[in-house]
Amino acid sequence: MDFDKIEIKKAPTIIFMGTPLFSVPVLEGLISKYKVRAIVTQPDKPAGRHGEVKCSPVKEVALKHNILCLQPNKIKDALQEINSLSPDLIITCAYGQILPLELLLIPKLGCINVHASLLPKLRGGAPIHHAIIDGYTKTGVTIMYMAESMDSGDIISQKEVEITDDETASSLHDKLSIIGRDLLLDTLPSIIDGSNKRVAQDESEVTYGFNISREDEKIDFKKTKKKIVNQVRGLNSWPGAYCIFDDKIMKVWECYRTDNIYDRALPGEITALYPDGFGVKCGNGEVVFTLIQLEGKKKVSASNFINGYHGQLVGKVLK
Repeated sequence: MDFDKIEIKKAPTIIFMGTPLFSVPVLEGLISKYKVRAIVTQPDKPAGRHGEVKCSPVKEVALKHNILCLQPNKIKDALQEINSLSPDLIITCAYGQILPLELLLIPKLGCINVHASLLPKLRGGAPIHHAIIDGYTKTGVTIMYMAESMDSGDIISQKEVEITDDETASSLHDKLSIIGRDLLLDTLPSIIDGSNKRVAQDESEVTYGFNISREDEKIDFKKTKKKIVNQVRGLNSWPGAYCIFDDKIMKVWECYRTDNIYDRALPGEITALYPDGFGVKCGNGEVVFTLIQLEGKKKVSASNFINGYHGQLVGKVLK
């Protein structure tokens, strides 16, 4: 995409709202072509084993470009300051809080959102994870007007992308982040000059991709091998699918399906050892774990884990 060919007929006052790494390419692209008056992001918070207080990736961009950065605990606390900046347009991308109606009514050109799915599919906070976990073959990015209900506003533009069989949440995240940047910059001129289209979402087609819960991370070995592989891919590289091995949490980062059945094995039972990992019985066959991480340890190939394990693995049941 050639950003230099974008014609900007007006220099709008823009406020950007976002928090995680996904938002960074979108924000950097926006800064490269427009004047961003202020950035709103989540407050600094402890992170990592040592609880060191860190700022969000979006705040790092604000500091880098010397842009005013607001970090309210609740967005309502910043309404007066945002209003005083008289924004023409507010752009959000994975900000992390529901915006109240009072805020949506502030900018002259409205509030628009960069959402990582093909709405009305996968409304919610974890559309990338769920696109893979739920077995979608395609997803994309939607530029939309914001409304009071979550991700329910009119669609302005969309870009579709195929989900390949080896896609992970991590690789799809990076892909959609760049697509979001490019689609936003392609779409903004029409929003600014008022020539853009807006299409109401079909409520009969709505699905959801809510934030990942601990329950979503736990592997249920009664499920089909396809669903387990999708779950592992969809939670890689965060937060990870897991099971229980020797009363410890074992995260599973990579696995694949086989054609083996093992009718007499129990769900979760280790069925066989292979050069690249170990097989586990599931609802309709076998999956082979190839990259795992035992609680308190680093990620290792399952073959290395096998070589270092002192005991009988085949017949052991994972829970």
